[in-house]
Amino acid sequence: MRAPYPVALAPLLQQFLSHRRARSDFPLRAMERLGLDRPAYYAMIDLGIQDPRGARPQDVGNATYRTTDAAIRAPMAAAESVGLVAWREGRWSLTDKGRAALDELRHALDGYFAGLAPIDAADLEALARSLDDALAACVASADPKTRDHTPRAARYRWQEPSSAFARLDAAIYGLWQVRDDCHVQAWRDAGLTGPVLDVLTRVWRREATADDELAAKIATQRPEDVRSALDRLRADGLVAAGPDLALAERGTALRERIEAETDRYFYAPWPDPVGARADWLIDRLSAVNTTLA
Repeated sequence: MRAPYPVALAPLLQQFLSHRRARSDFPLRAMERLGLDRPAYYAMIDLGIQDPRGARPQDVGNATYRTTDAAIRAPMAAAESVGLVAWREGRWSLTDKGRAALDELRHALDGYFAGLAPIDAADLEALARSLDDALAACVASADPKTRDHTPRAARYRWQEPSSAFARLDAAIYGLWQVRDDCHVQAWRDAGLTGPVLDVLTRVWRREATADDELAAKIATQRPEDVRSALDRLRADGLVAAGPDLALAERGTALRERIEAETDRYFYAPWPDPVGARADWLIDRLSAVNTTLA
């Protein structure tokens, strides 16, 4: 696909992932039966997309932005306490009970997805196939070189999708993993680390007006690490000097360039026939998301 890229599509992918199973009551019933809260249940389920040998702490979630694993230890400990997860040789793995719980969720969602018809059946099938083609092209592309999350797409697709909605779900989940890798490649190209990029992004989004306020909001980093990142960003001329927390002009330009490079890495491999339908894809996925909301 050639520029200009359909940048309006990426937020719709994330929106879909937020809505796609919101009306299924199976996860809630499973949590109640297993005695787990939502973080612990999904921490356990997340192991289904990890290396079959088990997940190291740095493999879970978006660890490249963390400076502490404290936030993931409690959910994993809760799952371990009821026999769903085991910690061995520095890795978390599903037990037989955990694998059974994962399989139950997979089959329940497969049936739930089969009953969803958010748009016309032919349009749903065409949307799923187009995004699946885009995913296949992204996976086969030489770029980005970073591929920490892309392998999760294949593990998520535990069987050949049995319905158009299941295919759409697998395609969009996979595309979002690819986009994560594209984003990492873009900020690495800019010479940043994950934790520093996270701080830069939050200042860009104006999530706080002072250093201490921002440090208190970022649970995935130690407060001293947030302050250190801000010191570095100020020294590099990316965050403005002074008491008000804001990006300098150079910082804004860099953050916008990272976003543009993320889009380039992500969309450039898409097949031209898929790119030619970009407006239609945006329209149809918007309609899907509206129905699911």
